[in-house]
Amino acid sequence: MKTLVLGLGNSILTDDAVGFAVVEEVRRRIDREDVTLSQASVGGLGLLELVVGYDRVIILDAIQTGLAAPGYIHRLTPDEFRGSLRAASSHDVSLTTALEIGRQLSKDLPKEIVIIAVEAADVESFGEELTPTVAATVPEVVELTLQELDR
Repeated sequence: MKTLVLGLGNSILTDDAVGFAVVEEVRRRIDREDVTLSQASVGGLGLLELVVGYDRVIILDAIQTGLAAPGYIHRLTPDEFRGSLRAASSHDVSLTTALEIGRQLSKDLPKEIVIIAVEAADVESFGEELTPTVAATVPEVVELTLQELDR
């Protein structure tokens, strides 16, 4: 099974870089030909281009729901995700909409997409370090990612 582990975010916006931090740690822990590890700062249709051709995609990202404390780890499917994951502007589309467009265009889309999102404390301040609460979740998110890969 060809799998993409995709960390999304922005490396200079504090907790928005949590997906990048997890991908870097997973990269240190595994070396598998069936797994591609990547990082991106895209959303919508740009994200669609990255997932085409994979059987499974694990997306790692920061999220702010206002419903959980910083550091809370969400495991979501695209159908459970309400809102726009990495939408860059009002002209962009949500992940769910991008996937529907891909289906209509007969793209080779993943059969399974899992989103592991960490409730962020700060995604607006410039900084290259995660907040302590979010940084403390990175090892657990790495373990969850490795468990997903072993499923």
